[in-house]
Amino acid sequence: MPVHRRVEHVMGMPISLALRGRHAADAQADAAWDHALAVLREADRVFSTYRADSVVSRLQRAELALDDCPREVHEVLALGERARVESDGAFDVRRAGPDGALVLDPSGVVKGWAVDRAFRAFDDLRATDVCLAAGGDLACRTALPGSQGWRIGVEDPHDASRVLAVVPARDGAVATSGLAHRGAHLVDARTGTTPADVASVTVVAADLVTADLDATSAFARGGDAARWLGARPGRAGVVVWADGRAEVVGRAD
Repeated sequence: MPVHRRVEHVMGMPISLALRGRHAADAQADAAWDHALAVLREADRVFSTYRADSVVSRLQRAELALDDCPREVHEVLALGERARVESDGAFDVRRAGPDGALVLDPSGVVKGWAVDRAFRAFDDLRATDVCLAAGGDLACRTALPGSQGWRIGVEDPHDASRVLAVVPARDGAVATSGLAHRGAHLVDARTGTTPADVASVTVVAADLVTADLDATSAFARGGDAARWLGARPGRAGVVVWADGRAEVVGRAD
């Protein structure tokens, strides 16, 4: 069964779609793709920390009160707070800036949240397998009768040309957090430093919000990543340590 692919650059990263089955290459697929991209562009308009006119940037500058922000901002901040509590403070959407003032940066929540919302655009594509990926994180669904599902490669953070593992996926999400492509942008919020003993964390979960938050939270916990992730219900993952060792943890239900 041929796979039909589409790619667009949104939110500062490549967004790619793979479809196979009844609606893989028809007008219904085109409309769903356009809808998904519109959802992601709207998320960028609201949450981008690189756009001076975004809602989050205006909130940071106190030009907007939180009560005046759209409900999506409240939803994302609530997810960030949940992740902060569940990670014992290792993950936090608020951090100290160079002058010591608190900086609001919900980027660690927004990507998984936005792609998860965009993925719903394909709900009406019957008998069609869907895989929507953004910057290495993805959500997938298997609806084609007889389909074997998707096979997702986990990149070696020490060698981008090498696939470290292959994760079979039918319905759910896979997210990876690491330093290979964006440098030291991930920190343990408790210390403000980037963990030195972990290279990447890949999480398989039922939805991309969960997978993305847990991958980032586990990475932020550094040497405790595997133990913490292994205790999370309904998750499975691969922790790649700085010395090259790979450790499989947990079990996705």
